[in-house]
Amino acid sequence: MISHGCSRFFTKTLLTKPNSTSSIRFSLLLYEPRFTPSSSFPQVRAMATDSAASSPFKKVQIQRDNTTFDAYVIGKDDAPGIVVIQEWWGVDFEIKNHARKISQFDSGYKALIPDLYRGKVGLDVAEAQHLMDGLDWQGAMKDIEASVKWLKTNGSQKVGVTGYCMGGALSIASAVLVPQVDAVVAFYGVPSPQLADPINAKAPVQAHFGELDSFEGFSDVKTAKALEEKLKASGVPHEVHIYPGVAHAFMNISPEGVERRKTMGLNNEDAAVVELAWTRFRSWMSRFLSP
Repeated sequence: MISHGCSRFFTKTLLTKPNSTSSIRFSLLLYEPRFTPSSSFPQVRAMATDSAASSPFKKVQIQRDNTTFDAYVIGKDDAPGIVVIQEWWGVDFEIKNHARKISQFDSGYKALIPDLYRGKVGLDVAEAQHLMDGLDWQGAMKDIEASVKWLKTNGSQKVGVTGYCMGGALSIASAVLVPQVDAVVAFYGVPSPQLADPINAKAPVQAHFGELDSFEGFSDVKTAKALEEKLKASGVPHEVHIYPGVAHAFMNISPEGVERRKTMGLNNEDAAVVELAWTRFRSWMSRFLSP
């Protein structure tokens, strides 16, 4: 059902031109990493972490293969788990806002944010682009799988995955590649078939897109409708929602998030759309994650 109401980007680069002279490029590098001299990269900030005394998040370390990565956990110990996957910015204020909110829904969830960038955060578009270009996408999928397993080992009988932008694409990929996932809710991002073809999804998928989203091949309406057709063919329960009057990253409504969206030429806000999307999120996760 369609409701209107972030190696090489799958061998392709996405371009959009917001209301500025600069272009925002979503090149999702999936397989063949590009190696560029470090002197050509913008300086990337280390993540500003909350102090242990003030943060509601618990920092944990998760091991997979021969590496260990940090993750941030919030919520009830024995609650269903939800892995919350970052946007291209990294583990910043906005993804923590989302995880905090999710942990408080209904009877409560245990939300976990894996740090896919290993402590780095992009504070502007150039930095975020650099970080996403350098992401090991197959490694990121292993981080997500390890995060799901960690939650199931630590009190969550069922575990869902959600994500935004780059994280939205990785969320849908988890429905294909991570057999332990019980449900997925993805926001404005679709993976390349080379990484994970949604036609092979094995977990229920709900996806949300803005009608004005201009990231062609990644999160525009045409891509959303193509996703819906592939999910139909997969046979899994699915919903694809397209919201009128909003563009990319419409869930980011904190004051800081709104200002950052404006620097990208994304000036539309709609609190009613955000609330409707959260309501649908809650219904989906409750349906598939309740004991």
